[in-house]
Amino acid sequence: MKFILAPDSFKESMTSKEACEAMERGIKKVMPKAECIKVPMADGGEGTVEALVESTNGQICEVEVLGPLGKKVNACFGVLGNKSTAVIEMATASGIQLIKREERNPIITTTYGTGELIKAALDKGIKHIIIGIGGSATNDGGAGMIQALGGKLSDYNGKEIPFGGGSLNNLENIDLSNLDCRLKEVIIEVACDVTNPLIGENGASAIFGPQKGATPKMVKELDENLLHYAEVIKKCLGKDIAYTKGAGAAGGLGAALLAFLNGKLKRGIDLVIKHTNLSEKVKGADFLFTGEGSIDSQTIFGKTPIGVAKIAKRENVKTIAFAGKIGKEVESLYSEGIDSIFGILTGITNMDEALILGKENLERCVENVVRVLAL
Repeated sequence: MKFILAPDSFKESMTSKEACEAMERGIKKVMPKAECIKVPMADGGEGTVEALVESTNGQICEVEVLGPLGKKVNACFGVLGNKSTAVIEMATASGIQLIKREERNPIITTTYGTGELIKAALDKGIKHIIIGIGGSATNDGGAGMIQALGGKLSDYNGKEIPFGGGSLNNLENIDLSNLDCRLKEVIIEVACDVTNPLIGENGASAIFGPQKGATPKMVKELDENLLHYAEVIKKCLGKDIAYTKGAGAAGGLGAALLAFLNGKLKRGIDLVIKHTNLSEKVKGADFLFTGEGSIDSQTIFGKTPIGVAKIAKRENVKTIAFAGKIGKEVESLYSEGIDSIFGILTGITNMDEALILGKENLERCVENVVRVLAL
């Protein structure tokens, strides 16, 4: 039998690669000669670099960049097996996990390090960049990223504006004459499942600002600053991005990728499926096994299990999903391609133990499912 193993990571328990390996061990205990095609997956968020690098036999590149508070941090990006495509998670350079809770302040945090990651990828001769923009600590509209790439964002006196969303109100002019010329030859795809506009009650500041440390007063200031930023972009570049869907992602980084770098916003899982060539790999398979830490009613909105299940359904391949936790209202998933869902826990336990035993529990659950299939 042929099995396609295409899980996402089980957060804080195992990576998507480790989940693939646990699934394979469970299968081989029952069917030693079974063919297992491992395709680690992600949906554009955490783990996307690792999944795409692993699935394409690529490599991880480490680089030192400016973190969200302007201090040096170690970040990384991936070069896929074709050596012409890079995958970046902006959170490794500008992510909220890099800042202690008490130090979070979107007035001053910057995406400069994300721009440095893009520049490092260009130094590798990359012609195609995939960038996941979840988990940011920033609300600067991607201004820092553009500054790192050579763009000049100046105030009324012609001086470069400081880092952070709190400085955008000083922006008067945008000069892209020194923007890295290699960007003209690069295709940029943005893994983004967020549809929020840049400004307004559903914008970057109002919806995501508080989790980045913004007080109600700061949210108002940041939103007004992003409005001013959008107006200057419209004046200087002729692009109106204030209410474009997805422009508010990652504190407005989505807006900068659209306006400055001609990026194309796409669903994260669709990009990962495309670049892992999952559609071809699933042909002729008997079963596709997928899963992630939690499967619930939100899974239908672009999460990995539903994304890969739809691909399998086109080829009449049955999909079985595994999860650490099965939430409510999963019935809607069965009409979208998932044929069965199994919880991997073996009994009542606390969260810490469940995370530690994740690989063992997944392996055992897969083994038991395959024993039934073998009948």
